Amino acid sequence: MLKVLIIDDETQIRMLLSRIISLEGFEVILVENLKIALRQVTINKPDIIICDVFLPDGNGVDFIPKIKALVPDSEIILLTAHGNIEDGVQAIKNGAFDYLTKGDDNNRIIPLISNAAEKIELKKRLIKLESLINKKYTFDSIIGKSKPILSAIDIAKKVSSTDTSILLYGETGTGKEIFANAIHASSKRAGFSFVAVNCSALSHELLESEMFGYKAGAFTGAIKDKKGLFEQADNGTIFLDEIGEMPLDLQAKLLRTIECGEFIKVGDCKATTTNVRIIAATNKNLKESINKGEFREDLFYRLSVFTIELPALRERGNDIILIARNFIDAFSSKMGKTILNVEDGFYDALINYKWNGNIRELRNTIERCLILCSDNILKSTDLPLEIQMAKDGDINSMELANIEKQHICKVLAFTSGNKTEASRLLKIGLTTLYRKLEIYGINI
Repeated sequence: MLKVLIIDDETQIRMLLSRIISLEGFEVILVENLKIALRQVTINKPDIIICDVFLPDGNGVDFIPKIKALVPDSEIILLTAHGNIEDGVQAIKNGAFDYLTKGDDNNRIIPLISNAAEKIELKKRLIKLESLINKKYTFDSIIGKSKPILSAIDIAKKVSSTDTSILLYGETGTGKEIFANAIHASSKRAGFSFVAVNCSALSHELLESEMFGYKAGAFTGAIKDKKGLFEQADNGTIFLDEIGEMPLDLQAKLLRTIECGEFIKVGDCKATTTNVRIIAATNKNLKESINKGEFREDLFYRLSVFTIELPALRERGNDIILIARNFIDAFSSKMGKTILNVEDGFYDALINYKWNGNIRELRNTIERCLILCSDNILKSTDLPLEIQMAKDGDINSMELANIEKQHICKVLAFTSGNKTEASRLLKIGLTTLYRKLEIYGINI
């Protein structure tokens, strides 16, 4: 509920305004002079202030800067019995939301308060959104306490304040783009654009057009000029993901852009200048690509002025649990579910799994588990079978026989040992079930 402070030395006007405004759902505070008002502003932090211009201990127009100093996001509406243009102009200059004449503008008060309330709510949403964005793209948002990830964060923090080109190494799903965003957000270019392009997701022609833009008429369908990502990212940062997949001739064009700070759009005959920081990322061994003639050595050295290697999730130990808990909280909130408990076996299975897809695979797994969870308790049986079966040193855990044995045991546990019901659920004959129990040595 928004708070409205009414400052007026006339009791009848205070009470009338209070009655009208409180009926609209606002919390109302009444005072009769500026001295008391100043104390109320300090204590209650009102959202909207309705203030008379002429008060026994001062002028409402002059009081506006004092209010704004204490509650900068508040909105102030001035009331006066004798309005004049000079006071109205000065009030707006001092930061008032509006200026009304008593009697003449009575019908405007409620709509004006509603407009002021909408403005305040919009400010609050923007502040919350900015907070979420800033949190998302800072190093503090990178979850983990293991030595490998803390080392990578420490290096990234040190290089973020420079304009040095950075090459991020890491398997798919290790968080390379998150690191790139955090580096940009911590750099002196943070106030400018961060743009990203996946070099493996586009064809040669589309990638060139996307990166460098084109002139109208450059090719069929190019009906107007288009800015490329290098132009959009001017003074900011461009993130080139999967740089190892970029075609050789585009690598040459990129090298010139890095060395000269300029590029030529598709279909253009003159150069366009740009000032960007480049962060590139790859999951390939670029030195091997150089030996195979798939990547330019000169470009490699320009991009890898500073390299940061991001650890695979399987190398981060208990970070797996921290990240999983974060995903559990996020998805349970999104799905409107309340997770009351997580069984120890659930986390044990996560730790034992190899996570070839890294954080991205873990995220998808947790989302799947939250969808399947029906009793608000996450159990290891909610996990995909390949994760349930993964055990350190157990090279036979994925064999079909082992999977079948485990499944029969789970079904028997579900039926409390009722073999007739278990055979029905397994869709096999009772005789077949008994034979499999004997083969697998299951005694239930």
